[in-house]
Amino acid sequence: MIKKWFLGLSLGTSLLVLSACGGADESAENENVQPETEQQAPSGEESAEQPEMPQPDLEGIPEVVAQVNGEEVSKEEFETAYTGQFQQVAMQAQMSGQEIDQNQLKTQLAESMVGQKLLVQEAEKQELTASDEKVEQTLDQLAQQNGLESKDEFLSVLSEQGMAEEEVMSQIETQVKVDQLIAESAGDTDPSNEELEAAYEQVKAQQEQMGGEELPAFEELKPELEEQVKMQKENEATQTLVAELREKADVTINL
Repeated sequence: MIKKWFLGLSLGTSLLVLSACGGADESAENENVQPETEQQAPSGEESAEQPEMPQPDLEGIPEVVAQVNGEEVSKEEFETAYTGQFQQVAMQAQMSGQEIDQNQLKTQLAESMVGQKLLVQEAEKQELTASDEKVEQTLDQLAQQNGLESKDEFLSVLSEQGMAEEEVMSQIETQVKVDQLIAESAGDTDPSNEELEAAYEQVKAQQEQMGGEELPAFEELKPELEEQVKMQKENEATQTLVAELREKADVTINL
């Protein structure tokens, strides 16, 4: 994942959610069709009925979901983010059979969007800049993550879904600035060998508990462990920074 989730949401993943909406819809439809195909098979046994895909509850969302230092989180902005996030949660819930607490999900998302705006505001306050090189690099990475061959194809897909190129580039520039803010706050995130070994032992214990296959050797997994530990440090730094900004901020959530 190229972008960290700011308490569950970031600008980068917002773009990913939007670009994945069409594919997720298609996947959901395919999952709903599959049980019917199995039922029609001459097996002589009835297949378990697939749970119905839940739908997002958008009733009662206020016109202004939250206010952050005078800046609003609008109903439209919230509903777009909630629909994308709910779609992912619903697909997981459908497979696990668990119910979704939509009130809790809405509250978590509202808090995430407040944190997001606090980070953006702080990046603007510090007058951080996004270099053309970093913007292009992020755009290329987003395209690659979505299985697209080029940034032009990525922009084209978003354009078909109603996002103008100027809007996409503006969001990416903002994300680059926020990433810079988080990097400065996190400081040196390079993990020590002791931290990597501890992470390896934790993964190994989880693997053994689940009865899975034997874990590859430490040296083989080291690059992945380094990325994991670095991301964990960045996420912790992000949460700490958001908490500090929140203490000094004027925030109202209207859900």
